[in-house]
Amino acid sequence: MGTPSLTPWAVLVLTLVLGGLWAPCAVSRQPNFIVILADDVGWGDLGANWAETKETPHLDQLAAEGTRFVDFHSAASTCSPSRASLLTGRLGLRNGVTHNFAVTSLGGLPLNETTLAEVLREAGYSTGAVGKWHLGHHGRHHPNSRGFDFYYGIPYSHDMGCTDSPGYNLPPCPPCPRHGTAASRAARKDCYTDIALPLFENVTIVQQPVELGSLARRYVEEAARFIQRASDSGRPFFLYLALAHMHVPLSPPLPPAPGRGVYGASLSEMDELVGRIKELADSLGKGSTLLWFTGDNGPWAQKCELAGRLGPFVGAWQRQRGGSSAKQTTWEGGHRVPALVYWPGHVPARRTSRALLSVLDIFPTLVALAGAALPPNRRFDGLDVSPVLFGRSDVGHKVLLHPNSGAGGKVGEIEVLRLAQYKAFYSTGGAMACDGSTGPAERHQPPLIFNLDRDIQEQEPLDVASREYQAVLPAISRAYAQALQDIAADNVSVADYSQDPAAIPCCNVQHVGCRCHGTHGGLGSSWDPHVEKRTPRLCL
Repeated sequence: MGTPSLTPWAVLVLTLVLGGLWAPCAVSRQPNFIVILADDVGWGDLGANWAETKETPHLDQLAAEGTRFVDFHSAASTCSPSRASLLTGRLGLRNGVTHNFAVTSLGGLPLNETTLAEVLREAGYSTGAVGKWHLGHHGRHHPNSRGFDFYYGIPYSHDMGCTDSPGYNLPPCPPCPRHGTAASRAARKDCYTDIALPLFENVTIVQQPVELGSLARRYVEEAARFIQRASDSGRPFFLYLALAHMHVPLSPPLPPAPGRGVYGASLSEMDELVGRIKELADSLGKGSTLLWFTGDNGPWAQKCELAGRLGPFVGAWQRQRGGSSAKQTTWEGGHRVPALVYWPGHVPARRTSRALLSVLDIFPTLVALAGAALPPNRRFDGLDVSPVLFGRSDVGHKVLLHPNSGAGGKVGEIEVLRLAQYKAFYSTGGAMACDGSTGPAERHQPPLIFNLDRDIQEQEPLDVASREYQAVLPAISRAYAQALQDIAADNVSVADYSQDPAAIPCCNVQHVGCRCHGTHGGLGSSWDPHVEKRTPRLCL
């Protein structure tokens, strides 16, 4: 049998491959993945995005050594829906999570939804989650039942339980009661004075209340332990690190320096934490780990000086009518978030991408890079954007949907969408602002349309009589109708939002606030999670 002859082109390709001169972006082995999700962070909280910000040298270095995405969006403007979309690649109208879960929630992310951790674990990955969960903590909704081999963190936002050192909040909340003392009747209604904030390691509560001042350090330590265990096992890993920063209460490690005060000190702490994680990733060998940093939604404006920077995305049209245009709204300040991707040898350095991307894209992109398959029998809102990451393309979504997140309209419903540079509002509303004002919810038919290329501040909608408005309206109407039809035809889930006090995580029901070892005065700053005896009690 004769040897087939090679064409000159085939000889050239073979020579390049064998000689190591051709370096395609295809990955020869499964990469490690680290996804860092900041909480309530502003687009302008990164110096790489906004020159006024000086507290983020490590994040700015990450941007310099990787790619910065400046038109990147959360999938909702509040906690639980945004996180559910990250871990499923699907909007809340599909995955069932349309608003936040409570301390007493029985349900969580529907069990028939497949998480990114479940897909990657099936593909051979070690999977770990460190930090805030907020997708259900009762029964099988716990992270260990949703694909994560290891979990260390708090089950929901860290303002959803009292602590002994409450940190900085506006208005402030009192510390946890001690030794049977009753909670103050003068406490604000949105302060959790009766139940202490728990800290979990897997399904065990290891501290209640959490010591907020050391939480960032412990997150880094636990992330490092997980990475080391995964590295020792020889398996690739997926680490989902959901930070407490920059959500209130803020607990900076040192007294705030003059300047930005408490917020700036907390932002510096978050920046140093990210720098430590990058060092851990590099220690495994540069190029072995993809690190993706982003946020769950924009700043919580009603917290005034304890809220982040919007950058140019001020939602001027809404501000003129009252209320905030940040977290909980569908204005750019509510869902446009910082995003950096670092992967030496694969993701270009010192690159800025203006592709329209979303937190929704993390799921299908990482699944593709791992060589795994998307779950069947459902549709996804996210895209595999690896060509954009690799610098081969700068084209992302043509259409991106922004669900209502509490400021106006029914939560989860789609009444705002982006089509190229145009953004159409079928409803508007402002969340509570620092001054206490709340913008009225309004419906718009025909929709308000902004051209973001010319009006990034969303100040002046197009004149409905203008040639530009009349030209773009039919395309927007078609895209909107097609999106709603696609969701209606999908295999959608429904989350259980029922509540029962029995679902409250409690390590010791005999003590006020569920305090662990309350007869010994609580847990002090010297508490060591690797030495102290663990309590096995957990109300699930």
